[in-house]
Amino acid sequence: MPMLRKTFPAALALLLGGCTLIPDYSRPALPVANQWPAGPAYDNQGPEGAAKETGTPAAFIGWRTFFSDPVTADLIGLGLTNNRDLRIAVAQVDAMRAQFDVQHAGLFPTISAGGNMDRQREPAGLTRSPGAGPGEAVYTRGYGLGFGVSSYEVDLFGRIRSLSRSAFERYLSEDENRLGVQISLVANIATAYLTWLADRQALQITADTVANRQNAYRLIQLTMQRGTGTDEDVAQAEMALREAEANNQQYTRQVARDLNQLQQLVGAPIPAALQQRMLTVKSMEAADQFPPIPAGLPSDLLERRPDILAAEHTLLAANANIGAARAAFFPTLTLTASGGTESNSVANLFSAGTGAWSFAPQISVPIFDAGRNAANLDLAKARKRQEIATYEKVIQTAFHDVADALAGRGTYTDQLASQQGDVDASSRAYRISMMRFQSGSDNYLNALVAQRSLYDAQIQLVNVRLQDLSNLISLYKALGGGWTEHTKVEQAQQPGDAGRAPS
Repeated sequence: MPMLRKTFPAALALLLGGCTLIPDYSRPALPVANQWPAGPAYDNQGPEGAAKETGTPAAFIGWRTFFSDPVTADLIGLGLTNNRDLRIAVAQVDAMRAQFDVQHAGLFPTISAGGNMDRQREPAGLTRSPGAGPGEAVYTRGYGLGFGVSSYEVDLFGRIRSLSRSAFERYLSEDENRLGVQISLVANIATAYLTWLADRQALQITADTVANRQNAYRLIQLTMQRGTGTDEDVAQAEMALREAEANNQQYTRQVARDLNQLQQLVGAPIPAALQQRMLTVKSMEAADQFPPIPAGLPSDLLERRPDILAAEHTLLAANANIGAARAAFFPTLTLTASGGTESNSVANLFSAGTGAWSFAPQISVPIFDAGRNAANLDLAKARKRQEIATYEKVIQTAFHDVADALAGRGTYTDQLASQQGDVDASSRAYRISMMRFQSGSDNYLNALVAQRSLYDAQIQLVNVRLQDLSNLISLYKALGGGWTEHTKVEQAQQPGDAGRAPS
């Protein structure tokens, strides 16, 4: 016992003071330009335009602030509570945390305690002395209590700590992936709701078109009965009516599918009261009050995009594995120790002189392994090169996402204005054509062509407005927005901050 009390602290000191062979880490250089593309599509982007942008970065804008529409915010809140993909991501984080705890436990010895009783009988024939008569059977018994450490590896060269660091980085990576799932879910729910609103608008436009074409069909039938119309006019009017009726069924089906998609994203039945509020919203304009967000610089994404942070943590895990592979070339020290008390009776178990202990250190030095350790080191280095390339690819993808969204932000406003002008002009042309037809100065074909142009322009306007709003949501997501519920600029933590990860 005195030897054990002296040895264990010494081993623990070796553990705490040992080195690691993890390579020094340097973040790879940014594999994209450090400014956004500039040009007619980018709304004065580039270094000068980005410098002039002011406002809270997207990553710090809470989703309840960005999606100020109460219906949208309630749908998102419901989805964050019930969506199964997010629950899976949370469970995966818990699993990675548990794996880290398992790996980290290897840094400390496993101490176990136990007791035993041993009772034996030796037959009389084995106990008699040579030349003497039969002896008596001998009974022996023993009792013991103790504790011990079994096969504890002293982490002299940091192999176990390298593996623990690798597990910890994988846990952090999984937590960033969870946040990425959350950000995507927030954006997807908002986009799905807007899509449902857009298709309802298209359905209403189509229903109005059906009504107009029904009236035109009846009018042409009357003109034919009066002898002023032709069979061709009637056929054309009926074709236009059936076309509109088919479009009406198409949008009716699409609205139902949009609601099914939204409910799947939410992950639970949408409450009746919330559905009623959804039905009172007649157009997308009620949900398009998004605050302006600055693009910042591409380098900002390194601290704000969960997918980039996840890739970097995976890279750090691969870097730590190199340390473990290097440590395999050095000797391994394993300790086995036990201590306690032993006696042939329970009453004397704690008497003086019954103490017992054992201490068995073992050192193993690799001499020949047919190149296994060298191959493992090469594998670890190759994995790191792979993760560097993956990290750089994720950054390039993020740059692409933001650049595309900025191109949309710089062009959709003018496109919407032009499309609205197309609707206004088509509406005037349709009114004039119908007046000429009703006055008998023109045939129905020209009026039908004008009506189709108006319908197409109205549907296209809805689609462009949906694309514009969806693009702003994509920009918010691409810049790392959506991981926090409320905007607290003075307390804002970047997604990569340690304070964000669960303890």
